[in-house]
Amino acid sequence: MASDRLFEPLRAAALSAGRVRTAVAYPLCASSLGAAVQAREAGYIEPLLVGPAARLAGLMAEMGLRPDALEIVDTPDDEVAAARAAAALARDGAVGMLMKGSLHTDHFMSAVVARESGLRTGRRISHAFVMAAAAYPKLFILTDAAVNIAPTLQEKADIAQNAIDLARALGVARPKVAVLCATESVNPAMPATLDAAALSKMADRQQIRGGQIDGPLAFDNAISRQAAEQKGIVSPVAGDADILLVPDIEAGNM
Repeated sequence: MASDRLFEPLRAAALSAGRVRTAVAYPLCASSLGAAVQAREAGYIEPLLVGPAARLAGLMAEMGLRPDALEIVDTPDDEVAAARAAAALARDGAVGMLMKGSLHTDHFMSAVVARESGLRTGRRISHAFVMAAAAYPKLFILTDAAVNIAPTLQEKADIAQNAIDLARALGVARPKVAVLCATESVNPAMPATLDAAALSKMADRQQIRGGQIDGPLAFDNAISRQAAEQKGIVSPVAGDADILLVPDIEAGNM
């Protein structure tokens, strides 16, 4: 696919950084363990499997891997225990990244954000997809589609800042953030449009830094300059967004 080529600079940058030691929490299915192995073979990570050693060894044998092919940190056969052990490895600096295995997302995230994990900061944690689409000329980030259910204005500000920081780390000098709503007009009856307008002004006042934010924007005029022009929208973000910030988890997930 032509859009897959958009990821090539990221792949090259990841390879140039070398394999990052990565705790893979509870990879107890062929797809999750296989993903860790594939990432290792590609040169991206050095996986450290965190979970019940006997079951992991059995799964590795079923997949044709040598028992000593990957390092294992033995934990009880429990998703929560494995997630907590992986988070502790990150806290202690034993690994540079965390990777979710076959456990439930809520168990994984609960371990990461727990106060005793030592991984929390003053900013709200959030999720981001880095995506490519055949009809769009560059990579874009969609946030948040997995962690924050119905974020408040302040939580949306944190989500926006997280996404801007991620985009900058991926090489976008000044990311453009489109705050998505069902309409591009501010409507007091639609709270998401009020949040979008406030986020735009917060960026103007440097309460959110490093990017340009505009909203409310409907999905069509966020990604299509032609659609924006047809609706008379004058914006440096419309039709050229690097980040799509959704109003809630349902919109993002769908």
